[in-house]
Amino acid sequence: MISITEEIAVPSPPHRVWEVISDPSAVVSCIGGAELGPSHDDGSFDGTLAIRFGGIRVKFAARVALDLDEPAREGRLTARGADGQGATRFSADATFRVVEGEIPGTSRVFCDGEIRLNGKLAKLIESGAGMVVSRMTKEFTGQLVQLCAGPSEPLTAAATEPPAAASAASVTTTSTEPRASAAPGPHAAAPADGRPAAPRPPAGLLARLRAWWTGRRSRRRQGQPPQAPRPSADTSGEALGQGGRR
Repeated sequence: MISITEEIAVPSPPHRVWEVISDPSAVVSCIGGAELGPSHDDGSFDGTLAIRFGGIRVKFAARVALDLDEPAREGRLTARGADGQGATRFSADATFRVVEGEIPGTSRVFCDGEIRLNGKLAKLIESGAGMVVSRMTKEFTGQLVQLCAGPSEPLTAAATEPPAAASAASVTTTSTEPRASAAPGPHAAAPADGRPAAPRPPAGLLARLRAWWTGRRSRRRQGQPPQAPRPSADTSGEALGQGGRR
């Protein structure tokens, strides 16, 4: 016979722990190698459990009945079954209850049970039962704590606060940066000594003045009197471009 006496501390309130531990599908999800089968009209259900004892892996199939006392948060479990080959049969009875822990918002789960074995593998299973039960209890406790855990904590104010200061700094830096000119304007940039720059004459007018001056010097060499350009706005450019000749 294998005796089980366990006390499990869970950092969740009793009502939440009871919701999980009274649900067969939730309990099965906390036990490695366990699977939940179909239910029957009397409220019982089928289940399987695969356990490794040393180098031997044994899979048990059982019919399980669960009686619950919800106001007291207590339950009783009974199971009957055998291994896959029918060489070893077992029966199990266990009780469990959920009480409030010493710290508000925590719980304690008490489990007491007995497992009776008959058959070919009984002695082998009983010899390694202590180590197997200890390992399964540790795994069950970890899974139960995770399943009973409440919602995650909200984000802190520092994590949710938008980076306003950084945004303002980047906007200020961008707004005070001078823009680069795509092309020079009609006036040159002021020199470093602070004197105002002279206006830049249009390139076309300068070329025409040079042509007019060259033609005037040429007529002087030939003894012809210089001719001034006509004041008309329409013909001044043409006269300069042709060296002052009409």
